Amino acid sequence: MTMRAFITGISGPDLTEAERAFIRAAKPWGFILFKRNVQSPAQVTALVEQLRACAGRAEAPVLIDQEGGRVQRLGPPHWPVYPAGVVFDRLYDLDSSLGLRAAWLSARLIAEDLQQLGITVDCLPLADVPVAGADAVIGDRAYGTTPAKVAAIARAVTDGLEQGGVLPVLKHIPGHGRATADTHFRLPTVDTPETELDATDFAAFRPLADLPMAMTAHVVFSAIDAAHPATTSATMIQRVIRERIGFQGLLMSDDVSMNALAGSIAERTRAIVAAGCDMVLHCNGKLDEMQAVAAETPELAGQALLRADRALAARKTPSGFDRIAARAELDALINRLGPASA
Repeated sequence: MTMRAFITGISGPDLTEAERAFIRAAKPWGFILFKRNVQSPAQVTALVEQLRACAGRAEAPVLIDQEGGRVQRLGPPHWPVYPAGVVFDRLYDLDSSLGLRAAWLSARLIAEDLQQLGITVDCLPLADVPVAGADAVIGDRAYGTTPAKVAAIARAVTDGLEQGGVLPVLKHIPGHGRATADTHFRLPTVDTPETELDATDFAAFRPLADLPMAMTAHVVFSAIDAAHPATTSATMIQRVIRERIGFQGLLMSDDVSMNALAGSIAERTRAIVAAGCDMVLHCNGKLDEMQAVAAETPELAGQALLRADRALAARKTPSGFDRIAARAELDALINRLGPASA
């Protein structure tokens, strides 16, 4: 079946007739949900089914950002609160096995939530390595400040998601930790020398290069390409992401509607595709922008199609799992940190 190389959001908790018509005509590869799309488990399950029915593909991926902490699209009263990445960082400092176990438990529990709704992809784990003075947009979402620790915890998160039947998306490749601005609002430039980037930021992603999907960073790395953020830089995508880091999976952009990118939505979309991203991500649910993305996105073909097919084929059947015992164990681990962990 023909598909176009983009992932789209929608405007609310139910599909409008205009959105139904758009999905049928534009044939996006997948969908992404946000808080505006979420009311209750029954409603989300029905919405996911409707999205796939409109796409005409039962396997169409449905994504969500469900990290825990500040970034959690599913939350109370219907879904539990999950810890931010910094909790795993602190537990790891007490005992590395505790940090890794907590990260796995949290991700496995999240996967259980998503599985019950029909959501098959979580935009997690992060491998960003924050530095002093960086914007707080990453902040407590990070798993630490050293590449080895970040990569180890990110692997535990990956394992938890995968064992729960949910595909991971590695973000924000090749690194958002040094950004001095929130890319939702403006474009940050990192002036760190290439050798230092290779030993820190890029090093955290390298052990995770086998993951099926990754999301780019809207960040300029001036030592490598001073004119373009990684998302629209052919140099960053080929030389750094594909070659130096070694990531060969499906590469999607971060949200094309973020203010870090310049130009119209159509111009941004063309630049993302030309740079070598396999998939354009559009999140805000504005139909005119969705139509502009679709008009400038090619049919999914060639290497991009092969990577997309490989990514979906990597999804595992969930393993047996005692949810109540796992949540109790996670809470006990978090409590070892005391009140500061809340």
